[in-house]
Amino acid sequence: MKKLLSSVILGASVLALAACGGEDEKLVVGASNTPHAVILEKVKPILEEQGIELEIESYTDYVLPNQDLDNGDLDANYFQHIPYFEAQKADFGYDFANAGGIHIEPIGVYSKKYSSLEELPEGATILLSNSVADHGRMLSLLEAQGLIKLAEGIDKTKAETKDIVENPKNFVFDADTAAELLVQMYENEEGDAVLINSNFAIDNGINPLEDSIAIESSESPYVNIIAVKSGDEDSKEIKALVEALRSKEVQDFIVEEWGGSVVPVSGE
Repeated sequence: MKKLLSSVILGASVLALAACGGEDEKLVVGASNTPHAVILEKVKPILEEQGIELEIESYTDYVLPNQDLDNGDLDANYFQHIPYFEAQKADFGYDFANAGGIHIEPIGVYSKKYSSLEELPEGATILLSNSVADHGRMLSLLEAQGLIKLAEGIDKTKAETKDIVENPKNFVFDADTAAELLVQMYENEEGDAVLINSNFAIDNGINPLEDSIAIESSESPYVNIIAVKSGDEDSKEIKALVEALRSKEVQDFIVEEWGGSVVPVSGE
């Protein structure tokens, strides 16, 4: 009887282990609606073939995805560029790691009133995001277009309006609007020009290449990344996610879907 009971217990244990081994690993990733969540949908079947179930949590702001990663509700997030990521770590003490760069979303200047930067009048109001981490990027774009000049020797990814040393047309910079509300400001014709992140533009049916009056170079250092808790960047599931996002299939999809308003990268 003891031998029979032992055999039954052993058999049940083997079946339980086999069942566990057959289950998919689950990966929960937070992402902005567009283009991040759309891109992740293309990755789902690639990961499924490797026994990894991808669950996508969509966000419409820039604050909650890092909070939820920090508190363990997410395994990773995909919405932010490197300077913002570094600023968030410094400001909130997040113990995060960059698991890999995926794409760039060139930021654009938009206006309902003027068809070119040259038409912007003396004293024009320029609307910026209230995210200071975006200011260096936005101001660098305006400098590259010859509208302003930033102080020599500063880290331009961290530039703020106080770092403007030349402003020939005396533009007024208004940085009081949340990034996700800048599209509404543009549609309402508030300000003379608005700088909008491409994910918010695309999400609202705006084509950055066709509708902007100026757009950031594709050589931008503002690469959107997969962020994880430190140590998780070397996990099998995260490595598989990054590899799938950088695959030719997914990179080709990005190019075909957004035609240059989202630009894939192949490295960190």
